Order: sequence, then structure tokens, then C-alpha cells
Amino acid sequence: MPCIVLDGSREEDLRRLRGMLAQRRDMGLDSGDSGIEEKVRAILADVKKNGLEAVVKYNRKFDSPSFTPQMFRVSKEALQKAAQELCCTDVGVILEAAENIRSFHREQKEKAWFINRPDGTILGQVVNPVRRAGLYVPGGKGGETPLISSLLMTAVPAMVAGVKEIAVITPARADGSINPFILGAAALLGISEVYACGSAWGIGALVYGAGELKPVDVIAGPGNLWVTTAKRLVIGQVGIDMIAGPSEIAIIADSSASPSTLAADMLGQAEHDPLASSICLITDKDLINPLCAELKSQCAELPRAKLAAESLKNWGAVVYMPSLQDACALANEIAPEHLEVMCDHAMELLPHLHAAGSIFLGHNSAEALGDYFAGPNHVLPTMGTARFASGLGVQTFMTRSNVICSSPVFAQYAAKHVARLARLEGLEAHARSAEARDKKSGK
Repeated sequence: MPCIVLDGSREEDLRRLRGMLAQRRDMGLDSGDSGIEEKVRAILADVKKNGLEAVVKYNRKFDSPSFTPQMFRVSKEALQKAAQELCCTDVGVILEAAENIRSFHREQKEKAWFINRPDGTILGQVVNPVRRAGLYVPGGKGGETPLISSLLMTAVPAMVAGVKEIAVITPARADGSINPFILGAAALLGISEVYACGSAWGIGALVYGAGELKPVDVIAGPGNLWVTTAKRLVIGQVGIDMIAGPSEIAIIADSSASPSTLAADMLGQAEHDPLASSICLITDKDLINPLCAELKSQCAELPRAKLAAESLKNWGAVVYMPSLQDACALANEIAPEHLEVMCDHAMELLPHLHAAGSIFLGHNSAEALGDYFAGPNHVLPTMGTARFASGLGVQTFMTRSNVICSSPVFAQYAAKHVARLARLEGLEAHARSAEARDKKSGK
């Protein structure tokens, strides 16, 4: 079998699945190198102190031996040249995907609101974009597999939010350059700040600044464990989108599902990473063997067959579920990054699903459609955090400020109540501050 097969009606099998998920969650947060956090702290401190000098040093050490300070920021001319050299087909695909993403994220925009009390007090909330955002685009196999989708999924929501300054960082290739597809896509989006740096020192450059790269307010975008650790360590100095781990999918399937399609979708996650997880919760026992056969045969044909097979073996599972209700309950417990519902009446299950990064309903809704083109964001919570976290969106790049404009009547009325509560907490100055407004009335 390419992955374990479990019976969800047996408590011991469910315990085994939960144990597997817990082990994966621990591994997703720990590289096995107990000193990684200390190393990342040292890198961040170095970048904070030495700026571009430190960034160049780490670029030379890990990515590009001949890297120079002049290679750090990509010129506007290089951006425009890269866009002009894209073929018409690629330009069309990038622009259409960007528009789909833009159209979806426009619906996320929040509006300012106000309420008026009878005494004349105005209360409300105003919503503003952050001034400056930093976007991390992973390098992808030494820059040879450009992650254009990661750029689109972070940049477009920031633009919809109204962020005026957007800085993109991505690891340098061996010769110090950046893949021209990334540069071309950035130019098509109207982004003029692109810098060659990655990993923990790239995050440090976004937080503290380096050369022409000025500090940002929010950092968004996926990355490896070094990037994730750096983002976790700078929380409080800047905002971040989330702490994300390896990719994952859970699929709820009934007798109407195609074993071939189920296998294709599971493998679509398995090829990402050795820690990627693909789990199918299936209510038809007769489909289990055909599904496992498809997983084995399709995996063998993939360019990343070895990686996908390792992922399936360690973190994949086909689980028989007695009913769709049981499958929904287990899916909510797993809280996966991606949840597909491969059933004839998938929409009917939606009210029962409340813990997933993105939900894909019906046989035509491939997870890959969401990764690249449909419009919803693909930067999503992983490793069970969809129980309490949401995917990247316009809100990632917005701040909300409460507004209080008190009338004299309310200020005077509330003074004694505020003073009482403040003195119960031992805060005399608070009490006197409120009472100062009451004294203005002459009382």
C-alpha cells in the first residue's frame, strides 16, 4: 500500500491517525536541529546591527558566492525588461489570475462604521492600510521553479487593501540574479521594489532595513523552517500573516468519487514536501483498493515520484468512514489547510464544515484551482491551526482603530462610574482623569 489504510469506525485506528498528525505537527515546527532558533536569532541580530553588509555575507555563504551589494536591489529597467520578454500567453495567464484574485479580495474589504448615541456621543471604527508591506517569495529549487503564484497571492491583497509601498524579497540564484518570471510578474503588477535575499536574513532585512530596503510594517508569504522561525521571532516588531507549516489536504469522498481523481488530488499535495500530508476520508469501502492502486501507479509517473511516495508513506492515509457525518466531524478535528468534498451533494455538507483553510466543493473543484487561478488565497493555516486561524487576505494588511468622540453629557454621566471601576483596580489617576470632565460641568 502506498499509504496506511484505516477504519474510522475503530477507535484504535482513529488514535493511530491522531498520533500520526501530532507527530507531523511536531516535526513541522522542528527541523531536528535543536539549535535552529539560536542560529536564527543570531542572524537577525547580525542583520539588525550590520544591515546590508550582513545580508550580502549570508547571500554569499548560502546562495550566491559572487554576490555583491549592487545585486541586492533589482533595477526598474531589469523589471521592465523581464516583463517585456514574457511571452504573450504567459502575460495573459498572469494578468487573468491576478484579476481573479483581485476580484475575490475586493469583497474582503472592511468599511469604517459609526454609531450615534442619543446623548450626542459618536463611537465607531476606522480601517486603514499599513504604510509598508514586505512579501516573501520562496526561491523554488534554486530559482528554477519560480513561485509566481506566491507573489500574486500576497501582492494582490496588499494592493486591494491600499498599501502604498510593497517590497518583495526572494532568494538569489547561484549567479546572484532572480528568476525573470518573478521579475516580470512583479513588473506586471506594478511593483518596483524587488530585492535578492531570502531565508532568515531576508526576514531580518524586512524588519530592520538593509541598504535601500526600508523596514516594513507587515510581512507575508510562505517559506521554509528558517523563514518561519524568523517570522515567529519578530512578532511584535512587525505584523505577520501566520506561522505556517508543510502543505496538506483532506478529502471527504463518497461512492460518486473517482479513484483516479482522488489519487491525483492527494498526489498534488504529496509532491510538495516530504512532510506534506494527504488524507482521504471515504465512505465507500469498495473504492479503497482502486484508490490505493491509482496512488501507486500515478505516483510512479511523477517527476517528483520519490518525494511524493515518501510523503504518502509517512503522512498519507485512506480512512474508511461509516457516514458523511462522521467524515465531517473528523475533518473538523483535523482542521486541514485544504479540504475537498468529492460528493454529489457537496454543498449540503458545507454547514457541517467549520475548520479548514479553504473548502473545495464538488468533483470539479480541484485544490490546484485554488492554488493558482480561482481567486481565493492559497496562503492558508496548516497543521490544525485552521481551528482558530484564517488564510491571508486583505485584513492581513489593514489596521482597525476604534473611535470615541464623547459628548459632554456622556462624559459627565460616565465620570462617577469610570472613577469607581478605576479605584477598584487601584488606578487613582484614571479615576481623576474621568472626574476632570465632570468638574468642567461645574459639579
